[in-house]
Amino acid sequence: MSSLYKPLPSPPSQHTLTSRHAQILRKILLTFVTLILVYSLSTMLLDRALLLGLTTSAHYALPNSIPNPSPQDCKPSPSKVPQYFQTSPELWPGPTATGRPPFLAQSNPVTFAATETFIPNEPLETGQPILGQGRNESIFHLMGFLSPYFVNDGWGVQEFPIPEGAEIMGLHMLSRHGSRYPTTGSNVQAFGSKIANYSEQFKASGQLSFLSDWKYELGAEILVPKGRQELFDSGILHYYKYGKLYNPDTKIIARTSTQDRMLKLSSNCISKFEEMNKKLIDKVIIEQTGFNNSLSGSDACPNSYSSRNQGGNQANKEWYTIYLQNATSRFQSMIQNFDWTIDDTYAAQTMCPYETVAYGYSPFCDLFTYDEWLSFSYSTDLSFAGSVGFQSPVARAIGHGWVQEFIARLENHTLSYSHSQINTTLDDNTVTFPLNQTLYFDFSHDTNIMAILTSLGFTQFSSFLPATHYPGPHNLTVSHITPFATRLDIEVIEAPWPIDEQRNYIKPGDETFYVHFLLNQRTLPLGANFPACGRRLDGWCELDTFLEVQKKEMAKVDWDYACEGDWDPVPYGGVNDGLPLPKSL
Repeated sequence: MSSLYKPLPSPPSQHTLTSRHAQILRKILLTFVTLILVYSLSTMLLDRALLLGLTTSAHYALPNSIPNPSPQDCKPSPSKVPQYFQTSPELWPGPTATGRPPFLAQSNPVTFAATETFIPNEPLETGQPILGQGRNESIFHLMGFLSPYFVNDGWGVQEFPIPEGAEIMGLHMLSRHGSRYPTTGSNVQAFGSKIANYSEQFKASGQLSFLSDWKYELGAEILVPKGRQELFDSGILHYYKYGKLYNPDTKIIARTSTQDRMLKLSSNCISKFEEMNKKLIDKVIIEQTGFNNSLSGSDACPNSYSSRNQGGNQANKEWYTIYLQNATSRFQSMIQNFDWTIDDTYAAQTMCPYETVAYGYSPFCDLFTYDEWLSFSYSTDLSFAGSVGFQSPVARAIGHGWVQEFIARLENHTLSYSHSQINTTLDDNTVTFPLNQTLYFDFSHDTNIMAILTSLGFTQFSSFLPATHYPGPHNLTVSHITPFATRLDIEVIEAPWPIDEQRNYIKPGDETFYVHFLLNQRTLPLGANFPACGRRLDGWCELDTFLEVQKKEMAKVDWDYACEGDWDPVPYGGVNDGLPLPKSL
């Protein structure tokens, strides 16, 4: 048979046709299923991508509201975040230099003989034998605004529990940052530079012999570990006291400013509340000269840094020039080929608290007697009285903006007007100035808190302090008012009936609201400062009465004139109400 010849195929059988039809149907079905799977997978991938994008946006817009995404998964641009909610990267952190690490186990020379006074202040070494220091006394309670946090003996009123049936409805907390390195341009930095410049020339002996090997190695402005501990302890304290007030159904806007230590203040202090629910958000306000910021009220008040507000500095220097004469003579006899001045003595004394909170111990501390430390404390009192207290012509203006915001919160309204240093863009928006919170957290500075107390009208801090001698115990003691990690807690309390001055219910009667001020865990007596509040045993004031009082206090402030007016400076003692002298006619 020829190879070219091929027989014709046989006609397909019925079975063969059925088999081919089945194969075609299987291919069609398989293709259909494949398309469905591809569509489903594509949809899932798209949904995941959208969710990831939303997660990224939510994480940066609402910090800590959801778990952090992995850096490998997404690297969102923080530029998309509203500036007032951005905490990382920091926009205006200020100086952030870190000092040398401590080595307390090696450097601590203090022994604990039975005759020495030992006052523990963990983790710092505060047991140095100070000449003239009595038992249970501590120089670390005499360091003014550089004192590590402690609770003082109170403000002249007894502490009471909440009456049965009454309930704390809200808290307004104003807090200072914890222990930190020196600010830029401080006297301790200048002293350190001077020692370095003379290091090849001077010869020190006696108590100053350590200066031969000493170097200035402190950082600048940021919190030291002790400062973070103080703030964390404050957060734990406030959680135990007010944790039940936290409402997980609402976001909590905590206000702070852009400096590094202020951001760390907020994060350390409210960390316990953040663990309860991831809805705490920092609102970050720019802290720079010329920017409106009620948490740093002097920045927008030009006269606060001018020659018009130098009374505090004048009184401070006048006093330390008097009380440090003996110490200066002592030190001059211990160092040769060094021009040791009274300013150096004050800087050396100021070095003690800074080095203690940074390193745990400082050899500068026991260079001074207990009486000299008492006088050091008084020098800071004079400074605050004349710079941000009732002897300052701009003090009320510096604190005015925060007082306006506090009263607005109590009255449940935003702020659309100015005539102070408030940021009306933020304060006229309930997203950035919410009114439905039971917990309000504001983070500020020592001088600003003192100015706020002045602006509120706490006259118990208004007594004139002479710059020529120590007058004895007095209310405006800065180490009691604004130590590191200061906290001013203002409770709003609802009672089912009015409560009389002796803390008895007045029945029948309507429900009544009260305010209760606590400064560093001790009650401020509102009646002693505002007679309209009455001389209550508990120091409270009816809320309506307090609001009426504050309207009168706020009306005293002409912010434009105080902060930007052209008025003549007055020497320390020429002002006694935190206001500039009246305009000349």
